[in-house]
Amino acid sequence: MTTLFVSHGAPTLAIEPGKTGQLLAEIAAKLPRPEAILVVSAHWDTRVPTVSLATQPETIHDFAGFPPALYAKQYPAPGAPALAQQVAALLQSHDIAVQAHPQRGLDHGAWVPLMLMYPEADIPVTQLSIQSRSTPAQQFALGRALQALHAQNVLILASGAITHNLSDFFTSDREAAPLPYVAPFADWMAERIAQQQWTSMLNYRADCPQGVRAHPSEDHLMPLFVAAGSANGVAKRFTPENTYGILAMDAYLWAE
Repeated sequence: MTTLFVSHGAPTLAIEPGKTGQLLAEIAAKLPRPEAILVVSAHWDTRVPTVSLATQPETIHDFAGFPPALYAKQYPAPGAPALAQQVAALLQSHDIAVQAHPQRGLDHGAWVPLMLMYPEADIPVTQLSIQSRSTPAQQFALGRALQALHAQNVLILASGAITHNLSDFFTSDREAAPLPYVAPFADWMAERIAQQQWTSMLNYRADCPQGVRAHPSEDHLMPLFVAAGSANGVAKRFTPENTYGILAMDAYLWAE
């Protein structure tokens, strides 16, 4: 199995999938069917890495002010408590402290892309939190500790954003032209990933002129660092679209 990073965009992706939704469906159709899925979402942010032991995770609508149709969406996938315990054991074996949550559900960073990829909701899934108060290097190390999961047919799905500056939100037009920093930052990150220049990638706030503008806070980029750490092989970049002028919807799939 492999690692997939997706930019999950606005929650409305679930009802307005566009080119990104089409891409996610196509990727899922080409992948072998996973035995289970571990999601690392930008929307579960804790001080200590935490896994969910939920046997039937609830669909968390962790947003406000969106159309009623979005709140009606449910993703009733079974939980994966055994996988969560295995994740905890892997992290502990790498001297990474970890906690467990008995019933944490799936936030929209998890269920929105999963709904587009596996609409039958029949693959067990659990979540692992990110730590935005840590460093990119620590999140990369977290991913490194998870590499053994691939041999057990577990898909690691990291869900965040290549660009995420909501203070720059200026339009409700999904097709708006992106602000000038969006493409340069996305391309800069793509070059580092393609060449496996991990030190520079992890130091993006200093090395990339658009780094801080693209991510005033780091929560939505932390899943990418976990993904890069967990991945084997070469990354394939997908650039389906930019949305609302500020969100590059890039995705990366790693293959041997």
